Order: sequence, then structure tokens, then C-alpha cells
Amino acid sequence: MSINKEKLIVLISENQIQEKVREIAADISKKYDGDAPILIGILNGSFIFCADLMREMDINCEIDFIKVSSYTGTQSVGTVKLRKDISADITNRHVIIVEDIIDSGLTIKFIKDRMLEAGPKSVAIVTLLMKPDIANLDFDIDWVGFEIPPEFVVGYGLDYDQLYRNLKAIYRLEALESE
Repeated sequence: MSINKEKLIVLISENQIQEKVREIAADISKKYDGDAPILIGILNGSFIFCADLMREMDINCEIDFIKVSSYTGTQSVGTVKLRKDISADITNRHVIIVEDIIDSGLTIKFIKDRMLEAGPKSVAIVTLLMKPDIANLDFDIDWVGFEIPPEFVVGYGLDYDQLYRNLKAIYRLEALESE
């Protein structure tokens, strides 16, 4: 599959993603049975994962979103900027942060610290993808869908300069050599 001079190579299929989403949703539903946690999706990348996860859960829950930026193209800029904060009051609530991908860990650490400042009952983290070779975290991630190598990926909400989010699978993006 070739689009705009980039080569897309399937890394995780649509079926693998959906199976993993169902598995994580079942585990979250079991853990929070009798509670109504609030999912905090990290925009823009996690919106598809967050929606699919929520639809597979069989417990009551709420949803809100936070938007941060730390990337330009394929490169991390090394800092996190808050673009949109949550509007829900999470004080004394079970919070589940929903992330699309954890690379260095800079963004998830920023958001976790921000949530903890509000005095929630608990904070858990679920990510569809994690790059363990480069993640620098001093805390555990509660649910990891897939561990992947340190490659740039797109699809299922993940983008390259806002493109490719609509793809149903996860692809490794390989730029073609200059001619």
C-alpha cells in the first residue's frame, strides 16, 4: 500500500487490535465492577481506541478528553504543552487515562501528574501501544495492548502530521529513498 511516497507496512492487524481491545475492556470491567470510572482520552491519537474500549466495557463509565502536544512530524520536541484540559471534576473518582502510544513516557508522566493534582480516588493507565525500549517511566502502566519496537507507526488514530488516523490497522511508516 503506497500513499504520498511513504510505504505502509502492517505491524498490527485490525483483527488483532479488536481482540486486544475486547480483552482489555473485559479486564477493566471486572476491576471496576460496581464503580463508574471516568476515562480520560488523550487527543487526538487515542480517540478511536478510547471509543472502541468504552463500547466494549460492560460497566457504567464517563468520558472526558485532554489534549497535549509533544511532536512535530516524527520527532518529539522534548516538552509537553497543554492544549485542552479536562472539564470533569475527578476529585475522589477512579480515573483511567487512555493513551494511544507511549514512546519516551514524557506525555503520560505529564498527564498522570496533572490528574493526581486533582485528588482522584485512583489513577490507572491503559495504552494501546508501548515502546518499552525507549519508555523512561518510574511507574507501571496498568494495561498495555501491544509492545512495539521504536519505529514510527500510524493508523487507528495515530498520525503523521494529522494524516493516516483513519486506517483500521497499525502500520510502520517507511519513507521511500530519495531518487
